[in-house]
Amino acid sequence: MKNRFKVAQAQIFAAADRAETAEKIRNYVVEAVAGGADFVCFPEMTNCPYQTKLFVSYGEPEGGETWRLFSDLAAEFKVYISAGSIPETGENGKIYNTAYVFDREGKQIAKHRKMHLYDVDVKGGIRFKESDIFEPGDSITVFDTEFGRGGLIVCYDIRFIEISRIMIDQGIRFLVVPAAFNNTTGPLHWELLFRAQASLNQIFTIGTALANDPDISFDSWGHSIVCSPWAKVLSQADEKEDLIFTDINLDEVDQIRVQMPVLSHRRKDVYEVVEK
Repeated sequence: MKNRFKVAQAQIFAAADRAETAEKIRNYVVEAVAGGADFVCFPEMTNCPYQTKLFVSYGEPEGGETWRLFSDLAAEFKVYISAGSIPETGENGKIYNTAYVFDREGKQIAKHRKMHLYDVDVKGGIRFKESDIFEPGDSITVFDTEFGRGGLIVCYDIRFIEISRIMIDQGIRFLVVPAAFNNTTGPLHWELLFRAQASLNQIFTIGTALANDPDISFDSWGHSIVCSPWAKVLSQADEKEDLIFTDINLDEVDQIRVQMPVLSHRRKDVYEVVEK
């Protein structure tokens, strides 16, 4: 098993025109692969502008246009791709905020429907209600790569430590998070949450954010980030479109867990988090 890989995070925003967005996605994958990336990550709502009123009209079933685009790119360039998330039209006609991961052959190796929907009303800040559009998922999502096991969640899910604790017991060494924090929560919570998850679970956290689109009302914080198991920020963008590269050495996971054996010190005789 390889313990090292290079991740490239494509911090972008979608255009209103689907073909323009597809071309942008392809260009970022080309640039990422040219830079030596093994794993290319995209943000939440990769295929549509981040406006609630558009989520339904941009919805696609699994295997749809955007799914095929990412699958084909992964196979063409022999690279792992976290496709961010898209509005998925489920088999029951309901809409989910769904993330996919593809392997180097273009095979889907992970699918995660966002479990926790962003229904908030912050005084003087932001009011947003995802449940007006989306249904919540109900599955913990881990996936295997040549580098080891990863976990996949979407944005608001990162605030719930129970998910990653279950993933830790299932063997993850890194956590992939397509996201879209805003300018109300981002300045105080974004880096804090990714560093906290990295430290508490002794894993790498990879948060790929939506770039800020000045032409829409949603003010994305951006700041795509990678944190080490020691909670060190290895890379971080600003709010604009960008492609950032980070070298990840998973040997650090094992080293930190030996030096500070937090996970083995858990009192499972007193408490435990389990998947239902």
